[in-house]
Amino acid sequence: MKLLNDPSLRAQFDALIEQYAELLVGDNAPETVEQVKLWALYSHIHKTMPALANHWNAAHPEGKAAVRELFEDVKARNQRKAAASPPPTST
Repeated sequence: MKLLNDPSLRAQFDALIEQYAELLVGDNAPETVEQVKLWALYSHIHKTMPALANHWNAAHPEGKAAVRELFEDVKARNQRKAAASPPPTST
């Protein structure tokens, strides 16, 4: 797979994820980027295969609590960023 084997393409994709984290929560530090990756992946799993997510949640209550904490943190950071940003102006 080209994305995995081409360092240039991988760097471009990593930059996309960093930009996404910056736009989502206002920070693109490595730890934040990793949190956003986990948040996005779990969110996708939950939306596309809810039964799998529910099964995992039931089997791993400590993991479910950690994911919940992650979701609350990303949501709060996104809300703080939105509150600090001026509303877009229409021209």
